[in-house]
Amino acid sequence: MFFRSRNNRPSVGLALQGGGAHGAFTWGVLDALLEDGRLDFAGVSGTSAGAMNATVLAHGLLQGGRDGAREALASFWQAVASSAPLLNAGANIRSGYPATSLKMMLYWTQVLSPRQLNPMNVNPLRDILVSLVDFERLRAACPVELFIAATNANTGRLRLFRSHELSEDCVLASACLPTYHHTVEIDGEPYWDGAFSANPAVFPLVYECSASDILLVLLTPMAHGRTPQSVEEIRRRAQELAFKSTFLREMHSLAQAREHAARTLLPLGRLERRLNQTHLHMIADDALMGRLAAESKMTTSQPFLEMLRDQGRLQAIAWLESHYRAVGRRSSVDIAAVFL
Repeated sequence: MFFRSRNNRPSVGLALQGGGAHGAFTWGVLDALLEDGRLDFAGVSGTSAGAMNATVLAHGLLQGGRDGAREALASFWQAVASSAPLLNAGANIRSGYPATSLKMMLYWTQVLSPRQLNPMNVNPLRDILVSLVDFERLRAACPVELFIAATNANTGRLRLFRSHELSEDCVLASACLPTYHHTVEIDGEPYWDGAFSANPAVFPLVYECSASDILLVLLTPMAHGRTPQSVEEIRRRAQELAFKSTFLREMHSLAQAREHAARTLLPLGRLERRLNQTHLHMIADDALMGRLAAESKMTTSQPFLEMLRDQGRLQAIAWLESHYRAVGRRSSVDIAAVFL
């Protein structure tokens, strides 16, 4: 089934991966897709920075259509860049290697808890979200299906917050790195970063959205070029692998399920039909992400974020030129070859 929107444009579901400041790459991807105008979005699943992008995208679409979404995303990332100018002064634009002041702060997060470092729970992201996003209106009339992933800190279970229950707490929970931020409590339950359980969750786009095409926007390289040696390198790589493993398992399961459905002679079941009709696409830049400093996910200097945005735009434009015609017809990425 080739799903088109009311405007007779092909519609896709977006799966937006988390990655801290690297989410500015996704900003660029979305900006280019919105500017191009040939695709509509049926649903958006996001984790951490992907949750931020998904929420701001939906708010902008509601407020002012495509132009409104582009403006909202630009305003959000500009606000992020302005939130800690002293910590980012001197950061390397190309690699994102942080300034000395930010390096010092990151060191203290290894020996002090967020409650010790930040007893007043000051969080600039909360202020940015509250000032830019009308959550009440978004809950009532969200123009896309949203799936925001968070992880229950006591059980490890995935919690997906959907459009009708969205709040700034839900988005902050999705981006709550427990070494940097206070645990976010919602309805009496504690939540940490959604990447611990889904980065991002793809299954709701398969089973709960009308669009047959899913576009993955990935921020984590599939392979790292060098084995870590120092204690700090090992710690960061272990976290990266933990965040990536949930996504890899889900894609492995999806690839196997699609393979099984394709071998079924009479795919009469609803699940088999849906799997056979689902087309997968991917926008990523492993070369870029592979050369960035591990700490660059915390670097929010405006030049660095704009560099990531520009690279995201270039990748999206290249994908549109090469694969737009595949939308609604076939997958443009072989997930079995990439993820199995």
